[in-house]
Amino acid sequence: MLKWALIFLVISLVAGALGFTGVASGAKTISKLLFGLFLAVFIILLLLAWSAGELLF
Repeated sequence: MLKWALIFLVISLVAGALGFTGVASGAKTISKLLFGLFLAVFIILLLLAWSAGELLF
C-alpha cells in the first residue's frame, strides 16, 4: 500500500512538472488517501501487537 502511495506521488510530481494539473491533482488525492490508509492500518497493527505482548518496549 505504501508502495502505491509513493508511485502516485511520483506520478503527481511528474504530471505537475509537465503541466497536467488535472492528472496531478487526481494522483495527489489518491496518494494522500493511500498513505492515510497505510498509516491507520500500521497504527492498528502496532497497537494489536503491543497488546498481545509481541512488542518489547
